Order: sequence, then structure tokens, then C-alpha cells
Amino acid sequence: MAEPRGELTAWLREPGTPLDNNESERALKQFILMRKNSMFFKTEHGAAVGDVLASLIRTCRLNGVNASDYLVTIIRNRKDARSNPGRYLPWNYKGEEEESLAA
Repeated sequence: MAEPRGELTAWLREPGTPLDNNESERALKQFILMRKNSMFFKTEHGAAVGDVLASLIRTCRLNGVNASDYLVTIIRNRKDARSNPGRYLPWNYKGEEEESLAA
């Protein structure tokens, strides 16, 4: 039997490396569904808006943020969000309830 090549088994020597790519497949599934659904956008602008929203929703999920609450907060505080965008990035966003308690 032939000796396995080093570069093909390098990932085996890295502790904590997953044995499958299920997480990657799940992440790609969102974009595959978006591509399938984008066939029904009526305009290019509508498709662009849909892409931005899909990206925001996915980023919220990855950061443990409720996407619906996040988007409502952005709309309600649009002036503050425009002047302080860093506070409203999904990874910095704490939620409206926590912000009102901190104030």
C-alpha cells in the first residue's frame, strides 16, 4: 500500500479540526436558496436589496442576534445609526432591551 501524501493528511495533525464539512455545507445552503429565490425578483434593484437583506440576516444569525429585532431597531434609530454606525453592526449590537437598561 502506498504511503499517504503529507499534504493530504495535514489536517489530521491540527487539533480540533472537524472530520466533515457539514458547517460549510449549511452556510452555502442559504446562498443556494437565495440564488433559487432570486429568479423571482422583478428588477435588478430588488435583487440588490434582497442580497443586502440576506447578508444582514445571515450575519445576525452568526452573531446570535435576532434579525427581525435588529432591523426594527435600525429603522427606529436610523439617525443615530447613520451617525454612529459602529454601534449598530450586528457583532456590536446588544439588543434594544439591553441598551435601554444600560442607559
